[in-house]
Amino acid sequence: MSTHADDADDWAKSIAGDGEAFGRIFDRHRDRIARHSYRLVASPHEVDDVVAVTFAEAWRSRDRVRIVDGSVLPWLLVTATMSAQNLRRSTRRHKALLDRLPPSSATTDNTDHIDGGPASDALRQLALPDRQVIVLCVLEGLSTSEAAVALGIPVGTTKSRLSRAKQRLAHHITQQAHLSLSRPEEA
Repeated sequence: MSTHADDADDWAKSIAGDGEAFGRIFDRHRDRIARHSYRLVASPHEVDDVVAVTFAEAWRSRDRVRIVDGSVLPWLLVTATMSAQNLRRSTRRHKALLDRLPPSSATTDNTDHIDGGPASDALRQLALPDRQVIVLCVLEGLSTSEAAVALGIPVGTTKSRLSRAKQRLAHHITQQAHLSLSRPEEA
């Protein structure tokens, strides 16, 4: 049996409240959602949070989840992208709050920080709709029609958004390259 057929069957059982069927979907897609989330957040701990929130939302909203060609994966990818966006927004707010507090004498440990390079930095700078279409079509390999269904937008909108998002991504990467070339090297 194919993954799509497995998803459709297990999802129907999940809607009826079958936790074991939902567990099979989790096992089937957990690693893919984690790899996807890794591109969108700054630390491995945040990846775990995004995966957990994504599947919790899938369970909570299981009767409203969009199935694309028999697979729940596109819906999970979109939800993970939004969860990562929410986590980043929450982290910014938390950091802003901490920045208003008096400085602490403790040092921070940045060993968990992921440096995904200029492409990951540029991807994180894109607006959510651009990031969603880039991640689904370019990084995850979905067709524009599959991405359109997953995002709930017309195929033409997906195609034009993808084109503009690629241009913006290239612009961000080029800007970062120029900035790094213009900085003097530190000894």
